[in-house]
Amino acid sequence: MEEKQFSGILNGAVPGEPVKKDENSRRGNWGNQIEFVLTSVGYAVGLGNVWRFPYLCYRNGGGAFMFPYFIMLVFCGIPLFFLELSFGQFTSLGCLGVWKVSPMFKGVGYGMMVVSTYIGIYYNVVICIAFYYFFMSMTNLLPWTYCNNPWNTPDCAGVMSTPRANTTFANVSAVVSGVTEIVNRTKRTSPSEEYWRNYVLNISDGIGNFGEVRLPILGCLAVSWVVVFLCLIRGVKSSGKVVYFTATFPYVVLTILFIRGITLEGAVSGIKYYLTPQWEKILDAKVWGDAASQIFYSLGCAWGGLITMASYNKFHNNCFRDSIIISVTNCATSVYAGFVIFSILGFMAHHLGVDVSEVADHGPGLAFVAYPEALTLLPISPIWSLLFFFMLILLGLGTQFCLLETLVTAVVDEIGTDWIIKNKTYVTLGVAVIGFLLGVPLTTQAGIYWLLLMDNYAASFSLVVISCIMCICIMYVYGHKNYFKDVEMMLGFPPPIFFRICWKYVSPFIITFILIFTVIQYKPITYNDYVYPSWSLVIGFAMALSSVICIPIYALFKIAVSEGSTFLERLKNSVKPDPDWGPALQEHRKGRYATTGPESVEVCPLKEDLKDEGKEKLKEKEDEIGLTIPGSNGSTLNPSPSA
Repeated sequence: MEEKQFSGILNGAVPGEPVKKDENSRRGNWGNQIEFVLTSVGYAVGLGNVWRFPYLCYRNGGGAFMFPYFIMLVFCGIPLFFLELSFGQFTSLGCLGVWKVSPMFKGVGYGMMVVSTYIGIYYNVVICIAFYYFFMSMTNLLPWTYCNNPWNTPDCAGVMSTPRANTTFANVSAVVSGVTEIVNRTKRTSPSEEYWRNYVLNISDGIGNFGEVRLPILGCLAVSWVVVFLCLIRGVKSSGKVVYFTATFPYVVLTILFIRGITLEGAVSGIKYYLTPQWEKILDAKVWGDAASQIFYSLGCAWGGLITMASYNKFHNNCFRDSIIISVTNCATSVYAGFVIFSILGFMAHHLGVDVSEVADHGPGLAFVAYPEALTLLPISPIWSLLFFFMLILLGLGTQFCLLETLVTAVVDEIGTDWIIKNKTYVTLGVAVIGFLLGVPLTTQAGIYWLLLMDNYAASFSLVVISCIMCICIMYVYGHKNYFKDVEMMLGFPPPIFFRICWKYVSPFIITFILIFTVIQYKPITYNDYVYPSWSLVIGFAMALSSVICIPIYALFKIAVSEGSTFLERLKNSVKPDPDWGPALQEHRKGRYATTGPESVEVCPLKEDLKDEGKEKLKEKEDEIGLTIPGSNGSTLNPSPSA
């Protein structure tokens, strides 16, 4: 059959050429499947793998955290990853359009958009700080190497002794730093930590004291958003080319830092702290909650990005294979980065004569304190610093690309007009500008407090709720049998029984269990010794609920506008799949998705058991409506005369 000739041809519409099989010319596709895999790896492998996962291990008992982490990965992470990829790929729609499967649950899609908005705002602020460190590394001497700077305190003690040439310019804190380290190590702070807190952030005394906007950080935030916009200026066509570099180069730098780290004195003790389990921590539900949250945060489940990225795949792409590859790569990277982090922490602890748990700050500060300190020990440290922060930038951009594309795709798919599709670049620009403006408050002196508040509340239990409801909708409202048939129709084989069991029972049960006990053992957020005031926690919960509340609000709205004389009739009609639910291209709408009339004529080869009489009738119908047949996605399909 002639259409089979195109099964191996790469995606990507070429103006003026005939539309190829599995090509959505109106919406666009990935240039090839490698671009999708690399983009998904870049999306999943982000800043969280460097500063969030090692931090969670550090806070939750070292190696003991590995047990709940891999349990959550096997029974929740990978199954949900496969579910979202197959969901988006089947319909070729973003996180809003896919809910044609059961329109009442479209609020889940809006919830995903809200979560992606929150994450995209503060995520780019972290990227912009990496940009700032990158620019500050363009010098002969890294500014956080010694304690002889105006922002240092008497408690500063560096791993490098202050050179004689600089003693003339050293302030009082640098002169007494060595004495302070010997007399009272508990007060010791590193030059990199003081550079982070006192110079880069110039941190205020509380979340309510915004202080001034840090203009250098604001400028870097603008640079970050400009880079993201330029890489997405042509959607997946341009971002798919960028990821060849952004998704691979970070592993080169990680390997270099790992080799350097394990050669440092004390590195073994840090790695032991990383791997040695503190089993009593497993009894703490917060540890399990952190494990589940990290799986969703790291793999990107419930953000809407997986659905969006998969929606640009060819219909018959093997997303089951892709889900395994991407999930394993992501989690292996997290563990690998942990070795790099803890080897450095072990060295710092050995140098200071303290326990590993006492040498690092929390949250993003881990990447901007522990790593920078280690970089001062490397030969030609500015070069290594440039490489490292360039790696952080690439890791962050890979995720940020998908966050922005998720929002843009949702808007474009929802409006769906030819004009909005043609002018998608302007939508991308508008979203980028709004994201920049919303990120400005995070560049103030209180920005770090708000950043951590958003990270802990906006992207924590709300992700768990969204994922759980998505499973319930697809498996029990739409029907697991229907969805299994959809996946089999798309992939050529049904989902493995393990995934069917996880989708139906295990994943929703574990997620619900973790959510309940996380709420029961909730502890207010703190940053070092700073305790967040009650009003800020209220704002945090409001951000968390703002994504979840979309679900019942839209459900009530959909029930109210649905047809029916009674509430039950309206409820029943609101959960029925939309008539447009199913594959986007007409050639893939077979079986129960086949339509009647001229629109149902398919370009793909007819079944071999079709009778000659049926073929003749079909040929006559083609002659009546012309050789140009409109596709279900608005494209023009030109069947071969011999088809």
